[in-house]
Amino acid sequence: MRDTDSKLLDLLRANAREPTASLARKLGLARSTVQERIARLEREGLIKGYTVRLGDGAEASRMRAVVMIETDPKQADRVSVELKKMPEVRSLAAVSGSYDLVAMVETDTPNRIDALLDRIGRAPGVARTVSSIVLSEKFAR
Repeated sequence: MRDTDSKLLDLLRANAREPTASLARKLGLARSTVQERIARLEREGLIKGYTVRLGDGAEASRMRAVVMIETDPKQADRVSVELKKMPEVRSLAAVSGSYDLVAMVETDTPNRIDALLDRIGRAPGVARTVSSIVLSEKFAR
């Protein structure tokens, strides 16, 4: 990846809604060049999509938790498939160390997060979980 593409991705991470003309000025490129680069990055799969980050008011009503998951090694793929079916599981990552997976989950009430954590713990192939409720987000990119 070119240095300019990396800078473009950094700008889009900070504000995916920034106008192409503004991005072009910051990068010292023509607007059409920036549009072509964005289209190429999307085609190549480096940009998979765009998202919305909620403001503090909307975030305050949501409960999030980080869930560390130990799996039965023979059923790790099955665990991923099962967790993908749960819309409250926002992301899932394979990690090294004592646990095999880390899930970021989100619900709107304590009761629902409790029920979700129970469902994750009962999912086929899950051997053990440890959860931590997110108290506040210091920053996100």
